[in-house]
Amino acid sequence: MSRARRTIRWGAAIAALALSATVANTVASAASADASATPLALTSQQLAGQRVIYSYPGLTPPQSLFNDIRAGRVAGVIFFGENISSTTQIAGVVQQLRDASAQSPVQQPLLLMTDQEGGQVRRLPGAPVLSEKQVGLSSNPPLEATNAGTGAGQNLRSAKMNVNLAPVLDVYRTAGDLMDQYGRSYSQDSATVGVLGRNFIRAQQATGVAATAKHYPGLGAASSTQNTDTRAVTLNVSLSDLRTKDEPPYYAAIDAGVKLVMVSWAVYPALDSSRPAGLSRTIVQTELRHNTGFQGVTITDALEAGALQAYGSTGNRSVLAAGAGMDLILASARDVSQGEAAVNALAAAYDNGTLNQAEFTASVNRITALRSTLP
Repeated sequence: MSRARRTIRWGAAIAALALSATVANTVASAASADASATPLALTSQQLAGQRVIYSYPGLTPPQSLFNDIRAGRVAGVIFFGENISSTTQIAGVVQQLRDASAQSPVQQPLLLMTDQEGGQVRRLPGAPVLSEKQVGLSSNPPLEATNAGTGAGQNLRSAKMNVNLAPVLDVYRTAGDLMDQYGRSYSQDSATVGVLGRNFIRAQQATGVAATAKHYPGLGAASSTQNTDTRAVTLNVSLSDLRTKDEPPYYAAIDAGVKLVMVSWAVYPALDSSRPAGLSRTIVQTELRHNTGFQGVTITDALEAGALQAYGSTGNRSVLAAGAGMDLILASARDVSQGEAAVNALAAAYDNGTLNQAEFTASVNRITALRSTLP
């Protein structure tokens, strides 16, 4: 079937979505009723721990991670390929982490996450096999996006995980650019990305696994060498392009009830020329929270990213991100001490007033509300 015929076949759905600006009420709205109430009777270290995702090297988590979990200083764990030899193996590890969490003063499920986008970016064997690009080029993209979401959710559930850092909602610009070269973008068309991302999100979350829309406000304009994992990146995208091309898929995702949004580490001068998006209060609080109405959980990209080289230590980066309004801090260097450093810095900033305590508690409440909905 020709590309033109495929467009005709489901173009009506895209057009309908493009007109929709309805913002869904997310699970976090329940937490906003009393954002200033301190969750449980937690110490500042434990409160800080509710905002940090840890990682570890190899197939076996170190004892220090179990100790931190039992002490209530861990919100969750991210898993990479080096942590996984098979679904059975990682499911056993995840159960051990869950058992440790059952001994914690925080009686909510850990956030147990991975990147299972499809195609080349899969940490678990199996679904979704198709990349986002392959989904977009298929004979029935909406159906394939739904199938991918269902497959991802079922796969993570089989590994006892409950959060997927997918789908990517970046609208790529040219063949072979950063998002296209690995097949991580559905399309060059914003409305198409919105439709397919929405279908993936709804299908995956129907399995009980939370979805994460990324990388807000969009990395689609990044060239093949503009990788925030390795270096600082400035995307000179006009405000018009950001608002009409890069951001609309997030409105679709929010309308679909997406539970998390990951914010990128690129700098967007049209919004804030002074800091990367995930460290920018203007982008997190105004552009994302206020303008889209998103009430769910925000999560940083990798805290150790090369894009943050100018921002000092793990602790400093964590405090800057939290001050910008990021809820979860992703300490993904495969080093438990990185997560511990983030917790220590956040706790100190909470105690000494560097971070607003009401805002800090509101973040913890949003995260707790999310965790309460997950298996």
